[in-house]
Amino acid sequence: MANKKQKDSRKLRIIPLGGLEQIGMNITAFEYEDSIIVVDCGLAFPADDMFGIDMVIPDVTYLEENLDKVKGFVITHGHEDHIGALPYILQKINVPVYATRLTMGIIEKKLEEHALMGTTTRNVVHFGQTVNLGRFRVEFIKTNHSIVDAAALAIYSPAGTVIHTGDFKVDYTPVYGDAIDLQRFAELGRNGVLALMCDSTNAERPGYTQSERTVGVTIDRLFEEHKDTRIIIATFASNVDRVQQIINSAYRFNRKVALEGRSMVQIIRIASELGYLNVPEGTLVEIDDLKNYPNNKTCIITTGSQGESMAALTRMAEETHRKLKVGPGDTIIFSSHPIPGNEKSITNVINKLLIKGADVIFQDVHVSGHPCQEELKLIYSLVQPRYAIPVHGEYRHLIAQAKVARTLGIPDERIFILQSGNVLELDEESAEVTGSVTTGGILVDGLGVGDVGNTVLRDRQHLAEDGIVIVALTLEDDDHGGSRIVAGPDITSRGFVYVKEADVLMNEADVVVENELDKVLRTKAADANALRTCVKDALSDFFWKKTKRRPMVLPMIMRVDE
Repeated sequence: MANKKQKDSRKLRIIPLGGLEQIGMNITAFEYEDSIIVVDCGLAFPADDMFGIDMVIPDVTYLEENLDKVKGFVITHGHEDHIGALPYILQKINVPVYATRLTMGIIEKKLEEHALMGTTTRNVVHFGQTVNLGRFRVEFIKTNHSIVDAAALAIYSPAGTVIHTGDFKVDYTPVYGDAIDLQRFAELGRNGVLALMCDSTNAERPGYTQSERTVGVTIDRLFEEHKDTRIIIATFASNVDRVQQIINSAYRFNRKVALEGRSMVQIIRIASELGYLNVPEGTLVEIDDLKNYPNNKTCIITTGSQGESMAALTRMAEETHRKLKVGPGDTIIFSSHPIPGNEKSITNVINKLLIKGADVIFQDVHVSGHPCQEELKLIYSLVQPRYAIPVHGEYRHLIAQAKVARTLGIPDERIFILQSGNVLELDEESAEVTGSVTTGGILVDGLGVGDVGNTVLRDRQHLAEDGIVIVALTLEDDDHGGSRIVAGPDITSRGFVYVKEADVLMNEADVVVENELDKVLRTKAADANALRTCVKDALSDFFWKKTKRRPMVLPMIMRVDE
């Protein structure tokens, strides 16, 4: 038994703490003996039934319990689902962060907002460079994605080498910088790769993902076709290459460009300062300066391509934007693909823009940043991993990649579809899931982190679906050891019925409360909790019989002291 334990301790442990069975919240721990490194630290956006929640961050209880082992965070790229949770997690796990230049620039902006710059050790890493972290050595490999400076990671451990692709695509003609370093993938494959953890987002799609440059051709054509209108283009703030191509087209067609949306302005400023964006002199202007130019000589690049409620384009559509109004004479281009779940919000914004008379274009102005099946086959063929571990995606995406791996000769017993929290122990001889650790989502609401749980969410859902009824009354003790009502009951509601048009219902509810309290109060001074339960149950039953709805009933019972 001792020998087996000693042998197992020398295995590599891969522990996804998020990012599986979902899009977002990517974070994975790699553990070997006394060392843990963490790849990415992302957030997830709240589901529709998470009322009032701003974001969801991963539960890192396992890292907190093993804090002395954690050597650092290694970040693949600067998207929110890979870096968004860092400012919250670093407050618990204060270890160094390693990332490429643009990724670090975006991270630092977040750290400034959370006053963490002075306490966080930051290390900018270049492609081809390796960093030593305890028992691990990590190499950053150049890839392409929908944000500049994306990296794959070669994670060297005594048990073998794991390649983590991060989010990537194979783009032979990127807008900025070099193409993906396929040669390095091939070299690593020849040297032997223990496992490949590969992006699954587009694994259901056959063929290849198109080059980002193809979008530039489409944007040029749209500028040519809409010479007489103002052009407003909504895209992801982090897609610096897309913004570069829009600026290039605007410059060719002699248009001034303004940026709108907080995240757009921030990220483009960082990219410009670091040299990832080339803006011809005199092309970029402030929003307030647009009035100095004819509409057909301007272009606005804005946030809001996903129909976000507070984004700039949504505010334009709803006429709540303080500086910009849209209408006839505007061409509005959605240069993005809907994230699953956002379709309804995007459709609502498009309809509102169309009602205002704007021309809206929402097709063929986007390419994905993730690999389709032929690109997956290419990476697998170059790397030749012993084990395949699909990552980044819902279960159906992971299964789709597993099928691709199977067609390339990897047997089922060496393909692992993991769940968040699984502990996969592996070396050259074997691999198996040996247990699980605590995982889940921590809800962030305003300044509160983790103080909203399932009970609060259930209450919010209840309020949203059925409304609330508040019953206020005052009691005093009588001479016979019981209590009597001296004020109320006063019944008010929000989100249940409009009281002025429901007098009969509310009057009957008053009677129900009085009769129920009379039964309890006639004999003795009842406990306040018992009285609340009595009122709650009686009104819940009454409203269900009358309306087939169950509003939240909130009794407020006060006592008059002698």
